[in-house]
Amino acid sequence: MSLFSSLYIGASGLQTSQNALNTTAHNLSNADTKGYTRQQVQQASRPYVTLSTNPHAVSNYQTGLGTFYSNVKQVRNYFLDKTFRKESGRSMFYQVSTETMEEMESLLGELNKEAFQTTMSDLWSSVQELVKTPSSSVCQGLFVQRAEEFLERSAHIYDSLCDYQDNLNEKIRQKVNLINNYGKQILELNDRIRNIEVGGIEHANDLRDVRNQILDELSELADINFSENIYGDVSVQIEGVDFVKDNTCFEIGLDVDETTGFYTPFWPLNAKFTEREDGTRDYDIRGAEVFDLSLEISTDLDTDIGGLKAMMHARGDHRADYTDIERDYDAVSQSVIMNMQAEFDQLVHNVADKLNSILAGAAGVKTMDLTLADGTVLRGVQACEDEPGGYMRHEDGSPIQLFAKITTPGYQKVTAQVTDENGQLVEKDFWVYQEEQLGSADPDKNDPMRPETVYSLKNLQIDPELKESPSMLGFMKGTTEDRETAEALSNAFTESIYTLNPHVKKTCTFMEYYNDLVNQVANSGYAFRNVLANQQNTVEATSNAREQIIGVSSDEELSNMIRFQNAYNASSRYINAISEMLEHVISALGR
Repeated sequence: MSLFSSLYIGASGLQTSQNALNTTAHNLSNADTKGYTRQQVQQASRPYVTLSTNPHAVSNYQTGLGTFYSNVKQVRNYFLDKTFRKESGRSMFYQVSTETMEEMESLLGELNKEAFQTTMSDLWSSVQELVKTPSSSVCQGLFVQRAEEFLERSAHIYDSLCDYQDNLNEKIRQKVNLINNYGKQILELNDRIRNIEVGGIEHANDLRDVRNQILDELSELADINFSENIYGDVSVQIEGVDFVKDNTCFEIGLDVDETTGFYTPFWPLNAKFTEREDGTRDYDIRGAEVFDLSLEISTDLDTDIGGLKAMMHARGDHRADYTDIERDYDAVSQSVIMNMQAEFDQLVHNVADKLNSILAGAAGVKTMDLTLADGTVLRGVQACEDEPGGYMRHEDGSPIQLFAKITTPGYQKVTAQVTDENGQLVEKDFWVYQEEQLGSADPDKNDPMRPETVYSLKNLQIDPELKESPSMLGFMKGTTEDRETAEALSNAFTESIYTLNPHVKKTCTFMEYYNDLVNQVANSGYAFRNVLANQQNTVEATSNAREQIIGVSSDEELSNMIRFQNAYNASSRYINAISEMLEHVISALGR
């Protein structure tokens, strides 16, 4: 081996050690950088030069050309990456659910620094005072006032639930836009990484770190699957559907409900559409939704992954009311907000319906069959004869309702044929109670709900005339106080006949209903917090295991730095020795 070849070997050692030192310094400088993956140096020997061959020898006579910096690879574990991203997505699902439950607790626990329970107690107290002196205009006025406060504060809580729905709805829009932006970034990074690594010499490790960090953040929003092909391109699926594949990002679209303004993420490529004259499209997103919210939330089924899905579940797809409980409770039970809206509205509906029915009974409303003047027969309707200015009546003769509907009247005046004392058919006016028309939850059935007919918070008000003149109630039958009706109003608050929903068998009173509602929210919040705490422990354990592989250890890198520095020094001394030998040979030969 010539001395000049030895110089080349020493130079390769210098270059390789210097590159290794640079990599070690890069690791140390990024020890606290989020998403950074430790880079590991791989060295290899250059091909040997065969000087001669000898078939009788153990090996040929060869000389080496030194070492070279063969590769700088990222130290990652695919299994831990997959596990971490799955568990972090599940953790985010329960984090969103927990935050939603805490918001519900806040709304029910305090309203303008006064618990809603106080409003319920005040209404009952006013009824109890009414029992003592039913004919007192002061007690009657207090009763109507407390009923109005009850309705106003109930509406405020319901509106707060709707506002939170709108807040989640806006977050859903933002998260979908963020996911689409992540997809574009992954696509761009795929191109840049492929262009750098196409020769197989250089590795775009820092760009890979950026891409891996994006995948980590994307996994918190949705259930993703990812894979990398031989060219370094990463493909991503969301909820089992291609999101980033080859050179395309299949962006998620947002369908807007015309009634509620709620956004629904969907896959435009999987949706049918009709094109307008201006070029815009009207999509039919049935079957193209990103999330199937009808599936049961279960860890075993992996349906509890992703913060965006949790937001969709919590928000629901419409403003719920008590009719959802009666028509199809399962459709709203998985949505925290819709379940709360429905059960809270049911409380208000039960109070309104019960108190109204007691006043209706006092006004003479009862079940009867009526034959109208045109021959139409009304069977089993709640009705009473027209009696202008009568007891518990308006001036027009209609029964007084404490809680009246805003959009439609509670009673309709009809003319019916009745038999008088002489057995003759005569016509009389009656006030017929307008039954609520709930319809069916099945859209295929031709019986749509008519929301203007229901006694729901969105459609309730205190009777305007009664609010102006509470003494219309009177509670006087001739010269006798109507204590029976007042006591019936009081007893209505102690009847244990109500349930939160069809899945709850325990009956309760009005006061207990609200307590049970609060306890249900508190218990659900407690359960979510426990699940979240356990899930966070799982994520932390997985993260720690992953960090042991991808994280930078300062002690280890400093050890590597000393090792590579010594190798660099050794190569330098080796070159100096060869240089001195060359100088001696040249000097000696020159003489």
